[in-house]
Amino acid sequence: MRAPAFWWRSTPSLAANLLRPTSLIYGAVAAWRMRKTGERAALPIICIGNFTAGGAGKTPTALAVARMLEGAGESPAFLSRGYGGKLAGPVQVGLHHNAADVGDEPLLLSGVAPAIISRDRPAGARLAYEIGATVLVMDDGLQNPSLVKDCSVAVVDGATGIGNGLPLPSGPVRAPMASQWPAIDAVLVIGAGEGGDGVAHEAERRGKRVFRARLTPDPAQAAALRERPVLAFAGIGRPDKFFETLRACGAKIEVAQAFPDHHPYSAEDIARLRQQAESAGLQAVTTEKDLVRIAGASGEGSWADLMALPVKLQLEDEAAFRNFVLRRVNERRLRSGFSVWTPTVR
Repeated sequence: MRAPAFWWRSTPSLAANLLRPTSLIYGAVAAWRMRKTGERAALPIICIGNFTAGGAGKTPTALAVARMLEGAGESPAFLSRGYGGKLAGPVQVGLHHNAADVGDEPLLLSGVAPAIISRDRPAGARLAYEIGATVLVMDDGLQNPSLVKDCSVAVVDGATGIGNGLPLPSGPVRAPMASQWPAIDAVLVIGAGEGGDGVAHEAERRGKRVFRARLTPDPAQAAALRERPVLAFAGIGRPDKFFETLRACGAKIEVAQAFPDHHPYSAEDIARLRQQAESAGLQAVTTEKDLVRIAGASGEGSWADLMALPVKLQLEDEAAFRNFVLRRVNERRLRSGFSVWTPTVR
């Protein structure tokens, strides 16, 4: 689905208020679920989640965390639900999988470290331990109570924050904020904006760590798009965010096509987009997540000119964030005993 515009207004709209009875029920169930006691996994767990539905930058953050852990001598693995994929897991993502099998995000994650998809999170954590991982990085799952997290970071889009602050479907919040704040250790605000500033202020008031970052496009790809007329399309949480990034690179967006989040591209979708781009002499460009979904659809092989614009997380204080994460991992090991948690260097 595509997020309704009224979610992101600072104050609830008429539509949001009309949906409040349903939101009260949804929020009560979500809050009750978050109070459940989870299973303690056999390795430290770092959860990269967000307060709201829709894209905030979780996957680039999870990738950055895994690279930090590898730099510290750890052997990280990713755990994802595999949203949009047909496999329930637990299964390790391999070269023979596509987005229809495991979802788009796990395919991206698997390029940096082993990625496991599992709708049963504890089962996925057990598989990660069995394949030799020393730390598990959860991409999403903040509201899932099935595993005890040793460090939970809520990623927040600076431009939108938590929108109107209401639970689904009146707003974008996945569970009442009163239930979510105790579940996190830190907030990472990506990009500038009043929405993110408001969340950061509340986090500091509650004694939570606050970090800031931005998403930066790949320099070579950005340079290739400068002054170039493009057809841009994206099926992510906030397609407009991708279009803004392209404009910041100097690309001239002649056509912008937004699809619902995790949109499963059909051969017809691809043929139509390609024909539209070629007939107008435009460079077609999309996100990395969209590209891996398109790679699994028939007919993609003939569209060699399709370009993706990768983005990478750039932290304002990378050392402080790294120390925060590693300290949480070490605190878990101190509680569990050093003999069990000697890192395996790959």
